[in-house]
Amino acid sequence: MKIKAAILEKLRSDLIIDEIDCPSLKWGQVLVRVHFSGVCGSQIGEIDGVKGVDPYLPHLLGHEAGGEVLETGPGVRRVKAGDRVVLHWRPAAGLQCDPPAYVWNGKKLNAGWVTTFNDHAVVSENRLTPIGADVDLGAAALYGCALTTGFGIISRDAAVRIGDSVVVFGSGGVGLCVVLGARLAGANPIVATDLQPGKLDLARELGATHTFRGDDPDLAEKIRGVVGPGGADVTCDTTGVVAVIEQAYEIAGPLGRTVLAGVIRHDEKIRIFSLPLHFGKVLTGSHGGGAEPDRDIPRYLALQRAGRFDPSRLFSHQFALEDVNQALAATRSGEAIRCLIAMTD
Repeated sequence: MKIKAAILEKLRSDLIIDEIDCPSLKWGQVLVRVHFSGVCGSQIGEIDGVKGVDPYLPHLLGHEAGGEVLETGPGVRRVKAGDRVVLHWRPAAGLQCDPPAYVWNGKKLNAGWVTTFNDHAVVSENRLTPIGADVDLGAAALYGCALTTGFGIISRDAAVRIGDSVVVFGSGGVGLCVVLGARLAGANPIVATDLQPGKLDLARELGATHTFRGDDPDLAEKIRGVVGPGGADVTCDTTGVVAVIEQAYEIAGPLGRTVLAGVIRHDEKIRIFSLPLHFGKVLTGSHGGGAEPDRDIPRYLALQRAGRFDPSRLFSHQFALEDVNQALAATRSGEAIRCLIAMTD
């Protein structure tokens, strides 16, 4: 069987669309037909080498998708052929297999326990969560990362309480899910910032009570005018920009919690006054919101079914797999909120 895939051969380069060989399934592995994949800022970071040297080149990319199980390998019990599933990068219940052994042009092609920029994928059982037949597979892709990360930042990393003030820096896919999660958790006020007016409009639709341009020279003063001079209860950075991270920390109050979802370059550092950390202020990084997909996804789907939110509002662009580099460009420029890659036969 041949798989059509987008391949990262070298850093800071376009992905290559080509066919690769599908390996036979081993213990704990599942063959999934990927219907729709989301595009996360993490893929931009991988392509740009944000974390430094990449020892796994060439390799596949993508970590959030909606798909259908075609075949299961030895030992797999949580999913079966015909199941509709969310593909996610955070581990859930089930077996964790060895990564699949793909071949491209006669040589090894690396991949992790889940990849989604390919029309079929060999995935570890614990990177799949079954969903109902009523769930749109395009919207399901958001449950693989953006929604579970954003909601996890609110409920786990920041432990937001009813009436807490929340400030979100960066209103892309994850940032908007943080805004949405803050509304569902009863936060108030909820402030969102971004450079794109369209994203700020959507942030208001999803629950932000106030929005500001991220490049406003009076941004800090305007935010304090909303949350109060003592600072915010919770601030969250999704940009990975050093100056924005430092501002998010400064705007959090003496007992405030600052959560970092964005990742800065490996050769950059932030500068903060750390004394408040000894007296109750918190600065922490988020690892996918600490999501537990097999527990969280069913709960969030129940909220969706109850009409509490519509995940499809978060997708602004759709591309074919052959046009994945256009999707990446739209994501990189900030034009897109979240891109959806639709696979074709």
